[in-house]
Amino acid sequence: MTPSSFEVRRAAEGDLREMGRMAGALVRQHHAKNPDRFLLVDRVEEGYASWFHRELARAAARLFVAERGGELVGYAYGTLEGRDWNLLLDAHGAVHDIFVVESARRDGVGKALLDALVSELERMGAPRILLSTMVDNHAAQRLFASAGFLPTMLEMTRVGSTTPPARR
Repeated sequence: MTPSSFEVRRAAEGDLREMGRMAGALVRQHHAKNPDRFLLVDRVEEGYASWFHRELARAAARLFVAERGGELVGYAYGTLEGRDWNLLLDAHGAVHDIFVVESARRDGVGKALLDALVSELERMGAPRILLSTMVDNHAAQRLFASAGFLPTMLEMTRVGSTTPPARR
């Protein structure tokens, strides 16, 4: 195995603690960009690990990890979803999380995780797959566009005040 090579595989129980740590980093990244929009709770790593534990057993959920040299360097989490009248969306796959540790970025890990998750969701019957990304995360947007994703919606958040918030 070369220093930049890695393996993508289905997540297992033994991965949950490290996946929780990575998910906590993802939450903190989002929360730092916009604390009015993104939730940050105490012990977020433990909460995510517990959530992933439940999701491992759920037939409609899929979790993948990327491993390099015996260490996890990324994870992906997605689900198969039914019709959602609120979103005007028929049955679909949803990519909820893709995270790659800093030292493994630009090594193809994110693409490999995305490809594995998309392939699995399609195998499960997803006729379309949706995801969201931070407005200013241009690297992620390029990755998603290269995999065939097209922009379809723009989420906007208003915090409970009639005064427009300062631009960030």
